[in-house]
Amino acid sequence: MKLDTPIHSEHIALRTLQSNDATTVYLGWLSDPVINAYLEVRFSPPQSVSDLAAFITEVNESYHTLMLGIFLLKNDRHIGNIKLGPIDWNHKVGDMGFLIGDKEQWGKGCASKAIMLLSDYAFCHLGLAKLTAGCYADNEGSRLALLKAGFMEEGRRISQYHTSDGRQDGILLGRLNPSFTSATN
Repeated sequence: MKLDTPIHSEHIALRTLQSNDATTVYLGWLSDPVINAYLEVRFSPPQSVSDLAAFITEVNESYHTLMLGIFLLKNDRHIGNIKLGPIDWNHKVGDMGFLIGDKEQWGKGCASKAIMLLSDYAFCHLGLAKLTAGCYADNEGSRLALLKAGFMEEGRRISQYHTSDGRQDGILLGRLNPSFTSATN
C-alpha cells in the first residue's frame, strides 16, 4: 500500500519508501545490534541494498501493509520507518511498528510524533477502529513513545521474547479510534 501524498508535522514527514531509499545507511540500521536489539529483523537482516530494495517493493504492493519512511523536514534525511500492518480490514484493526535508526534522533520525540501522524491517518483516512502495537518490556523508549501518542497498555505476554540477556516479557498496547464506539461498530 502506498500513500498518495506525504503526511507532515512541523519537523518530520512520513512518505512511502521507494526502492532508491534502500541505502547502505538504512541497511546498517538493520544489522546494528544496538539499533535492532528489540527488532525481529535482527534474526535475519537483509544482506544487501538490493535485498532491502526488493523488500520495500514487496511491502508497497501489499494491500495489508503501509510502510513509511520518517524524514526530517529540514534536510529530507531518512531517520527511521513506521509500519501499519498487517491490517485486518474485516475488523478494522491494524498493528503498528516503528524504528528510529538514526541514533542522533533518539529521545527527540520523532517516534511519538510519527506514531501520532500515522494513527490519525489510519483513523481518518483508512477508517480503522483500533491500532495495536507491542514492545519488549525493556524497550522503555518505545513504550513511552506509544503512551505519549495515545496508546494504552492492554496486557503483558510473560517471557515472550528471547534476547541476549535471556527471556523478556512483551508489552501489548492499543489505541481506539475516538470516532468509534464498540456499541455502534
